[in-house]
Amino acid sequence: MTCPKRNRALIIVNYQFLWAKEEFRPRMGARREADKLVKALSKCNYDVRLFLDLTAKEIEDVYKEESRAEHGKCFVSILSSHGEDGCIMDCQGQALKLTRIYNILSSERCPHLAGKPKIFFIQACRGNRFDDGIYLETDSAPEEDCFSHYLSIPESTAVMFSCSPGYVSFSNQWESMFLKALLEVLEGEERKLKVNKLMTWINWKVAFLCEAKGTVYKGKKEMPCFVTNMVEKVYPFKQDRECSDYPDHSNPTNTIQSSVHDAI
Repeated sequence: MTCPKRNRALIIVNYQFLWAKEEFRPRMGARREADKLVKALSKCNYDVRLFLDLTAKEIEDVYKEESRAEHGKCFVSILSSHGEDGCIMDCQGQALKLTRIYNILSSERCPHLAGKPKIFFIQACRGNRFDDGIYLETDSAPEEDCFSHYLSIPESTAVMFSCSPGYVSFSNQWESMFLKALLEVLEGEERKLKVNKLMTWINWKVAFLCEAKGTVYKGKKEMPCFVTNMVEKVYPFKQDRECSDYPDHSNPTNTIQSSVHDAI
């Protein structure tokens, strides 16, 4: 039986920060989540590659390698690290702008993905403010320009962030609010939704069903958000793995461990 070309997924998780010049809290829950994400995406017909604790240059090199690969109908990437708005932190605590990653996969630099859906899920803080979960109605404009870096998102791309601009993203020793919701969607019937409805469902799960626990941050909330410039209906996780000659991808096909503020 001849199987169609499978979709590809790339997961990058920075969780130890052993060589960071500033002190960054280890993110052990992120490492545990990574294996679950590999398994879930594999079941949705993706070839998955997982990389751990990369420098900024290594992250860019991995995406450049991905830009030269043969792709199926869709590409998905998950980035999990400390961060700030518009950036993620590498394993040495250095900021890497997300625009640099988007540009590597633009149609000009990555013809294999030209016109194909590219979907990013980004688990990282985007500031240091805390969301108290208060319902608020306002007609005022945003206090700051939060959307300038969105303009560099390539065509046919959707990006979902774990929190709103300026706010922290919550995780613990087991999991994060955002990627837990993503995993629940990938493992449920909601995975068959088109991409904008799927992301709206994740928003609802995190905003209404999740809140921080403990004595310091008890009751604090998180509100994911997403931006998309896709004009076609895209169902990125609708297809389950069906071909009998597909390899078992419950383990990552290629893992790099470098020896080298998701602040909560």
